[in-house]
Amino acid sequence: MRMYDIIMKKRNGLQLSKDEINYFINEYTKGNIPDYQVSALMMAIYFQKMNKRETSDLTSAMVNSGEVINLSSIDGIKVDKHSTGGVGDTVTMIVAPIVAALGVPVAKMSGRGLGHTGGTIDKLESFDGFSVDMSIENFINNVNTIGIAVGGQTANLAPADKKLYALRDVTATVDNLSLIASSIMSKKIASGADAIVLDVKSGSGAFMKDDESAFELGKAMVDIGSALGRNTIAVISDMDQPLGNAVGNILEVKEAIDTLKGSGPEDLTKLCITLGTYMLLLGGVANDTEAARNMIEQTIETGAGLRKLREFIKAQGGDTKYIDDLDAFEQAKYIYKVKAKDKGYVNHIKADDIGRAALILGAGRETKESQIDLTVGIYLNKKVGAEVEKGEIIAIIHANDMDKAREAERMILDAYKISNDKVKPNKLIKGIVTKNKIIRY
Repeated sequence: MRMYDIIMKKRNGLQLSKDEINYFINEYTKGNIPDYQVSALMMAIYFQKMNKRETSDLTSAMVNSGEVINLSSIDGIKVDKHSTGGVGDTVTMIVAPIVAALGVPVAKMSGRGLGHTGGTIDKLESFDGFSVDMSIENFINNVNTIGIAVGGQTANLAPADKKLYALRDVTATVDNLSLIASSIMSKKIASGADAIVLDVKSGSGAFMKDDESAFELGKAMVDIGSALGRNTIAVISDMDQPLGNAVGNILEVKEAIDTLKGSGPEDLTKLCITLGTYMLLLGGVANDTEAARNMIEQTIETGAGLRKLREFIKAQGGDTKYIDDLDAFEQAKYIYKVKAKDKGYVNHIKADDIGRAALILGAGRETKESQIDLTVGIYLNKKVGAEVEKGEIIAIIHANDMDKAREAERMILDAYKISNDKVKPNKLIKGIVTKNKIIRY
């Protein structure tokens, strides 16, 4: 088999066989195929596309390019949740303890975030002493004992994806449905999940900027999951404005704790209940959406989800005092108020601009080597549809550098669009994609 023939075949619009896909993934992972040939293939795929079978074969090959975590010794159906990323997205810290408290084991491999704010691990490390460094035996034991564990992704998890993504990033071939979907799903499947709930974002703060693209990506990933024997559901949700009010690591952790106490933002709470509902259904502990929703709401009301969070943080070495005393978290040096320049109604908040403002403050990473400042971020006092008076506080910046705070202020003011006419926010939940159907709301 020759790489030249594989490139030419896809260039001419023909389907690649499973053997051809396995060959190029295996040999490229081993370093036996040069970047320039794989770049040519990526460009051919970009223009000629892949069908469902090719996409699932590509995902399977990437899964098998490295370590596949075996979680079979964990009792029950392991349901993973993945978000395609956004601004102010701390859902895992809320949903995972809730579904674990209701009997669905959560065995999650997470990463550190690149971009606006940190990833799930960065946020969890806001709790002094919290660590994801544990053996697979301890990881499995924690899930079997308390129902939940979060570990760091190993370097050998889908290594083909890491190599391919780095190449796509510099060859303008990132934006292809099959390549995006296989990249996401290869890591989820290699992480050992039995079933997967996907939160696919749509809007200015998301990778997919419009609803149609988000539904297409959701369908592609559900098809992959189904083809590889994983029960998979995608929830299409809005990210045309930040989710919740907090953007920044410790600020988001505080908001997550408030949500588990029943006093979180309405949109964040609603999304968590929706995602949790489908995790319970796939986990086999609820028979229908109404029953699952009631179980989640009761878990919040009784504090069972919050107690599970405390148990989880303690099991991985974290100090749980912060859960009862949010003021114990380290705070930024400066609190800077952003005031409206006009009177009217918030018509739109460009989520990506808010994310970039948080990044300027130090809440995220521009490169893997960047150091995150867990204390900085932005709290949005006004969301879309809210009435605003001139001079009223629309956002609060938490900063450790006043020059950066002033730069963030300019970006926040540009992100807010205030008009004379009152508008309604976009629907938070745009629809659901299952193996057999697409439901649009």
